Amino acid sequence: MSTPVAHPASSAQTSPRAADAADFTVASSGQWLCSTDGRIAPHGDAWLEAVIWFHEHSKYQARDRAHGPRRVGDTTLRVARAMAHLKVCRPGVARLMEWLKLSERTIQYHLRILRETGLLTYGSKGTRIAGVGGRASEFLRTIPRVFDEAVGLRTGPSDRLIRSVRGLAPEGVPLMKKLYKKARRPITKKRTKVTNRRAGRPTSGRAGCTPMVVGTSSLSSAGDLSSPPENELGGMKQTTTEKSPRRKLNRTGRRFQLAGELIQRVGWLHRASVARIAWIVRHVADTGWTADEVIALLSQLAPAQRVNRPSGFLAYRLGSAHKLYDTPAKRAVLVEAWRDSSQAAAQRHAEWSGEWQAPSSRALARQVKEAFACLQPPREQDHSLASLALDEDGQADLTQLTREEVIDLRSAALRDPALVETAIEMCGEAYARRLYTHRLVDQVLRLRGTDRLVLHAGGGTR
Repeated sequence: MSTPVAHPASSAQTSPRAADAADFTVASSGQWLCSTDGRIAPHGDAWLEAVIWFHEHSKYQARDRAHGPRRVGDTTLRVARAMAHLKVCRPGVARLMEWLKLSERTIQYHLRILRETGLLTYGSKGTRIAGVGGRASEFLRTIPRVFDEAVGLRTGPSDRLIRSVRGLAPEGVPLMKKLYKKARRPITKKRTKVTNRRAGRPTSGRAGCTPMVVGTSSLSSAGDLSSPPENELGGMKQTTTEKSPRRKLNRTGRRFQLAGELIQRVGWLHRASVARIAWIVRHVADTGWTADEVIALLSQLAPAQRVNRPSGFLAYRLGSAHKLYDTPAKRAVLVEAWRDSSQAAAQRHAEWSGEWQAPSSRALARQVKEAFACLQPPREQDHSLASLALDEDGQADLTQLTREEVIDLRSAALRDPALVETAIEMCGEAYARRLYTHRLVDQVLRLRGTDRLVLHAGGGTR
């Protein structure tokens, strides 16, 4: 009588240890949460147990590529340890490169190995969004079925984890103990050589400590009793080391320094490029001109009313001035004449006669807004609402308004958002939304959150 031979697939399902020798690789279609046959790891240490098992016992080997690592190695284990305890498993490649000091291609290789072994499953795949930037892929740490069968874990259905552990076979207890211990082993860092910063380290243990009892030792328990030098008395210790002088600017540095000063002080140069202005003033900067001397030269001609190209206008005004005023004495006379002119006096007071600019600080802008609100006269109540009867809450009954009156009120709120703010402060946000619609109220609240301040001609603030 012939003996029946079991099919290899059926024997792999019945024998827990047969999975060790199986050629286990998850296809790309099975690397998503909706198609995986694994279960979600309850915590990072349980997931590391499966990674360590693949590292030490699995026969997985990638055969569809001719370069890069083909098995779960030590570097794969390093990547897994970095990802094991993330609250949200969304590890960007750049962040892993920074943590592990590995190259981008190496990180991508080992993430692919973790996906092909079923240890990582896509929750959402990374993409690039216009105006937002790149989004890293979000993974779920999963434990493949082949691991459960290999160590003898019995699992059952679970709503949160797909499958949860229900028991462990007795023959798998020793292996699980080893995996449990290795998964919780602290990461050992390479010890670096510590330099000896203490000068005059004692050669013997007795010479470096204070004696406990009176003996024949030549050391005193009070230490060195010699008097300090006179220059250290009263905390006036003199130091002989001098601070290193500031590095002198080179030719390019002087050009950019002069260009920056001119852009700050000359009104029609405010929007010019520093690099372009530095190239234009290269001749005067190389011959030692200062910003006052350049401004004095520019003020010789009539002041500019409108400048379309600041850099070209500056190049025209300078011309060959570095050849005409080639000595510091000539330039000093030029500066004195400019300081005595009426144009220089007007420029010194120009900053007080210009338009008021809102402060850049949000806190200061909020204080200015409150100050203008105190100076602003109180707004008169709208005649349309004042003529209405009051409801049970003591507010104007909006049901008595006609369609034309509602349209007029909302048009006024579009022109003056302060009406919406007044309605919110006096009657509440729900009342303001009934009167001015959700869109207008949301727009006003959004603008209020930006803390922007704009002054109108009438003195109002918004």
